Amino acid sequence: MRGARPTCSVVVPVKDDGDPLERCLVALDAQRLRPDEVIVVDNGSSDASVAVAEAHGARVVREAQPGIAAAASAGYDAARSDLILRLDADSRPPADWTQRVVDRFVADPALDALSGPGEFMVVPRPLRRALTGWYWYAYFERIGRKVGGPPLFGSNLAMRRAAWERVADRVHREDQGIHDDLDLTVHLREAGCRLEVDPALLVPVSARPLLHPVGLIGRARKAEHTIALHPAR
Repeated sequence: MRGARPTCSVVVPVKDDGDPLERCLVALDAQRLRPDEVIVVDNGSSDASVAVAEAHGARVVREAQPGIAAAASAGYDAARSDLILRLDADSRPPADWTQRVVDRFVADPALDALSGPGEFMVVPRPLRRALTGWYWYAYFERIGRKVGGPPLFGSNLAMRRAAWERVADRVHREDQGIHDDLDLTVHLREAGCRLEVDPALLVPVSARPLLHPVGLIGRARKAEHTIALHPAR
């Protein structure tokens, strides 16, 4: 595939995320390399999320099974392109995001999945840097040791559709208590896929879940549960 541009689909799972979804889709509309399709997976929204998606020309996929793992998996299943890119509704991809992601896969035909960190928004700059550094050390380094290497990050990841097809029937898509990106990471590695994390592939994301004890505790419990599903490797 070196030298040829693969097609790309962007998957955004949502539930009652109309306002942040609007800002995410505006950022996708501004990409220098426009995605071939944007898929918004509605996981039972009662707000205007679907209307927002349709207003931006996104393809709406509905997933009745609750949970981010089920919603994200439904989006990956529906993707028609060579590459599947993933954002969350509160992601704000820079204008060169899709171009940089696609270029990496073109340059490296053996690469199966790629991810980068988030830069936390809506906090003072000194706190932003400290929070970002602490979180990514904990996630990529400490958790990475328990899942066989640096994990993918759901708000900023990409994979070849062929890689997804190798694990689509293995991921724990019906388990609401997991971190779907950690689970995906383990299954891709078990399938022999090559994953990379690029620290320079930054995407701004919301810091809200990390600024409250309940959010931090919830994330920690999900990480523990996900790791427990996969014996030490």
